[in-house]
Order: sequence, then structure tokens, then C-alpha cells
Amino acid sequence: MGLETETNLSVENLLLHRLQSGYCLPPLSPVATRLMDLASDDACSVPELARLIEQDPSLAVSLLKLANSAFFGSLQPVSTLPQAILRIGFQQLRVMALSLSLKEAFPMGKKGSFNYEGFWRISLYRALLARGISQQVKTCDPEEAFVAALILEIGVLIVHSLFIEGKGEGYSYDWFPLERSLAWEQEHYGIHHRRIGEIALQYWKFPDKIIACQKVFGREATDGNTSLIKLCDTARRWAEQLFSEAADFHLLFLDVSQIFGLDEDTANDIVAKAFEQVEEVSKMLRVRVDRESDLLSLMEKANRALGKLSERASSRFLQKSLPSFEGLGQEDIPKENVDYILQTVAHEIRNPLVAVTGFAKRLSTLIDPSSKGGEYVDVILRESKRLEEALSKMTSQTEPGV
Repeated sequence: MGLETETNLSVENLLLHRLQSGYCLPPLSPVATRLMDLASDDACSVPELARLIEQDPSLAVSLLKLANSAFFGSLQPVSTLPQAILRIGFQQLRVMALSLSLKEAFPMGKKGSFNYEGFWRISLYRALLARGISQQVKTCDPEEAFVAALILEIGVLIVHSLFIEGKGEGYSYDWFPLERSLAWEQEHYGIHHRRIGEIALQYWKFPDKIIACQKVFGREATDGNTSLIKLCDTARRWAEQLFSEAADFHLLFLDVSQIFGLDEDTANDIVAKAFEQVEEVSKMLRVRVDRESDLLSLMEKANRALGKLSERASSRFLQKSLPSFEGLGQEDIPKENVDYILQTVAHEIRNPLVAVTGFAKRLSTLIDPSSKGGEYVDVILRESKRLEEALSKMTSQTEPGV
């Protein structure tokens, strides 16, 4: 019986009923689902868990790679599953195993109009950013934050499978920014991917606190909700801004600062650490990530942002028929005009300038100086130094006695 013939239920109720019964949801590894029961059983032993995981060679290899990765920050390698289990921990083992199994349940590459590789790539950066925030604010477990953020938009894959797959290359589906995609899905299908994700994670028996992250987003996520919800939604917006062409560069750290009180240096370190870890973790998850290309893209974005700052400064002068930075102090300009320049530039230029410069300096440690990305870093640092000197010169023109 098709969806179009079952008129006694709304589309949403019908679909949710089917999803709750496993309709269109890929089965997860039986070993991973069994781990959910065993890992939460206080009487379960490490050898028991190891024997179970050995039944799924792919999962066993992935967990060993995870335990030995920079993700856990240990220099002492582990070579056996019992050692890996102890390092990962019982509670985190189950959600990690579920996430690895979930990742394997969906295809990779580009299928029709949808880029699965791109979906998992952004999901991985979001997860690493969430883990980095968690390590700083210490309000929830970092590995739990990683998993919750990694699968935050898992409903997107189910929406694609249910409604879009097979419609050809010309049928595009943009799944972020989030608010726009949810509105579009609701309008076209009567349900959106976050609601579908919630039901799917319940079916797969994920922990309630991870499922709760599906339910709210945006301002609602930061008002009166648990730290994990706030953290995942902040990481979600952060990842969107990092990979969106439209986002203003200096807004990248606004949420992190306002919600968690982290300064820009700390935020830069979180981003840098995500890039330091992304290749190793991507191999574990079998996600294709080109770190150098992603870094180059960010440096291009930072360079464009710096160019806009220079243009904005110049346009302010032109609007007031005022001289360039270089000519300031060489012509007879009323003091109130100079004060106006200083106030405007200080407000509109200095803070974004500091943000772009600090970001470029921190990520420059990850970039080959001879690469295209290294060239961008040099340009950014030279231009930011020029703008900073110009701002300092302007400040000196308004100091008492000058």
C-alpha cells in the first residue's frame, strides 16, 4: 500500500509509524546493537565485549584504530581489543560502535544529485569542533559530544533515500543552512529531517541525551537546554559557517564566545586541532577528506574577508571625501572628521581584522609555507600588518598634543 492511498493518517503520522517499524531504515550491525545491551550491563566483562566485537572484523579494526588515534591523545599504542575497550570506556564504546555501524549502513561517494562524501566530511568537522568545545568547557563527555554532533543531521540521509533518490542529477537538495532545509522539507514532504532523525535514533536505540539533540536548534537550543544540546548546535552553526561561502568570516567565533565564553585564541585552537585530527579520524571512519584542500579553502575565505575589510575602510574615506590611510596627517582635516574615521574603523575594521589575522596565524602552523595556502597566509599577514599600522597611525593623529 503506497503513501498516496493511505489517507486515514497524515503524511507525518504515517511516515513516523513506518519509521518506528524500521521502514526505509538500514539495519545496523547486529554486533553493534548487541553492544548496546552488554556495554550498559555492570556485570559484563571486558573479555565478553571483546569476544562479541571479534565477530565483526570491520568494527574490531575500526575500534582498534580509534583507540590508537590522536582522538584519545595517547602515545602508548594498544594492540588488543581488551586494551582498546579499556581505553575507550564501556559507555562510550557502545555509542562509538553504533556510530561506526551507522556510518557503514549508508553509501559513500556521490549518488545521483547527493554527495554522501560531502555530507560525512562536514559531519566529521562538526563532530571534531563539538569535541573541542567540550574539552574546553568540561560540561559533558567529549566523546559523547563527538558522536552526538557526528550524527546530528543523520535524518538528511533518510530524507534523501525516501523522497529524492532516483530523481536524477537535475534534482538538487541543499541540506544546509539548517533552518532553510527544514522549512523546505516541511513544505514539500510534510515532515523534516530532524523529526525523522529523532525517530530513527530511537529505533537504533541511541542514548536519550543524544536523541534529544535532534529536537531543538538555533535560539531554542541555547535557552534552557542541556549542555550537550547547546554544544552540538553551536558546533553545527560553526561548521556551516566554516564551509559556507556566504558567512562573514569574523562571525565564525561569535557563538562560541557568546554561549561558552571562549576567546578567539581558544576558538582558533579548537579549529586547528580539528584540522590536525581530521585525516586520522577520517581514515577510521572511512570518510574521504582532503585536509590541504579544506585549509586552502579557508585561507581563500580569510583572504577575501581581509580584502573586504580594506574595501570597507577605503569606502568610508570616499564617503566623507577624506584621504587615504597613506595621506592621513598630511592634509588639513577637521579633528571631528579624524575622530569619525577612528571610531568607524575601530568599530568596523579592528575586531574583524584581529579575528582574521589570529585565525591565519594559528592555521599557518598546519600549512606548507611553499603551498598555495602558504602564499595566502603571507598575503594575509602582510595586508593585516598594513591595516593595523594604518589604524595605529590614525590613533596617533587624535592623541592629545598631536
